[in-house]
Amino acid sequence: MKRRLLTMLVTMLFAVLLISGCGSETETPKEEEVANAAESTDAAAGQTEEQDEDAAEEASNEEEKEDTEENTDAANDTANSSSDFSELISFMEEETEGTTSILYENDEPQVHTTEAVSVSLDSYKLIELNDFHTDYSIPFNDETNGGVIIAQYTISNEMDKDVYYMPAFYLSFTGAQKAYNNYKDLLPEDDQIPTMLNPSDGYLLEAGESMTGFYTYPFGAKDLKTVLDESTAVVEVPAAQAEKDDFGSTIGKDGKFTLSLSEQGAEKVEANQAFYQDKVTSSDMGEKKMLEEKDGTNESEELGDVTVTLDGYQFTEFTPNEVEAPRFVNFTNGMVLLTVKFNLDNKGSEAIGLSSTYSKLTMNDGTQYTLNEGMLLDYSYDDVIPAGESGEFLQLYILDQEQYEKIWKDKAFEVEVGPMKNEEAKDISKGKTAIFNL
Repeated sequence: MKRRLLTMLVTMLFAVLLISGCGSETETPKEEEVANAAESTDAAAGQTEEQDEDAAEEASNEEEKEDTEENTDAANDTANSSSDFSELISFMEEETEGTTSILYENDEPQVHTTEAVSVSLDSYKLIELNDFHTDYSIPFNDETNGGVIIAQYTISNEMDKDVYYMPAFYLSFTGAQKAYNNYKDLLPEDDQIPTMLNPSDGYLLEAGESMTGFYTYPFGAKDLKTVLDESTAVVEVPAAQAEKDDFGSTIGKDGKFTLSLSEQGAEKVEANQAFYQDKVTSSDMGEKKMLEEKDGTNESEELGDVTVTLDGYQFTEFTPNEVEAPRFVNFTNGMVLLTVKFNLDNKGSEAIGLSSTYSKLTMNDGTQYTLNEGMLLDYSYDDVIPAGESGEFLQLYILDQEQYEKIWKDKAFEVEVGPMKNEEAKDISKGKTAIFNL
């Protein structure tokens, strides 16, 4: 009996130990799996962090690469432009057997845009050219010393239709005896804009097309000195045509570029930007000094189908240059110019002719008046504000400086505009006028 009991106890003990051993062997792999999983998670997290860091570094490198490429492209554009001019100057030296030196250069673009056709003066250089062959003397006024302006132009047609553009960029300056034009024998013909746009195809500039080329303006030694003394020159920018050989189909209006030819000229151009661009300013007829100005007046009057808004006005003391002085000989007591800027919103069915619409200035409490000076405004017969559009309208009046200082400047000025007229100078506002007090 005791023996059987002892046998049962031993058997139970072995069973317990066996179960305990099995349980121990079962739990250990779980702990290892948890530990291994934790290690795998840490490793995965570490790998993810490394991947994120790599991705961020790669993105940063890509941005730096893009910035570098952009800077490189910009640098290449500048280098290419400079290289183009250097090659052209070398060609001109070799072709003319002359010697050159750069007197002045400007790389700040000027752009004239009408609708979606734009003309850009990208850059230019004033070159002194001396001791060249007599074969090239004719455009230099029969001299063999002088100078050349090399200008780069870009003409772009962003319209959805073809246009026609004659690149006749005539240059003039105060005291010039003529208008200067391109002289094709100084540069390779294929690089010149008049070669790219030429009469053989009617000056065709296709929709979406852009052309960049060069232009040269030669000066003899005497004219070079004159233009350097003047320090600026003006280039006429013609408008494009919608129809081939149809000068009545111009798109928008002509423009102008002002070229500074020295540091003094650059200062003059910058100073002139403060003034309204009447013909006195745009054609550099003399020196203006601001006496009084007011901008943002925004007073409006309805004149038939036209809303006339007074935008502002400028009183300036004016001293004409030597060339222009004879036309102002009657103003012995000095001159003050009043330039008034209007905006015309044309809601009518006819275009407003800017050169045929007039105004009157009344002074000294209504006891004196003068009419606008159309010859000092930069408007031609073709300058209009089409039906359904709005645009700037300048008016200019010459005042005797002595009377202005002693009598007029402290009293009210009244401007009467109209009636509005079309291109044929026909009244389209039934004789009505708009009146503004300054």
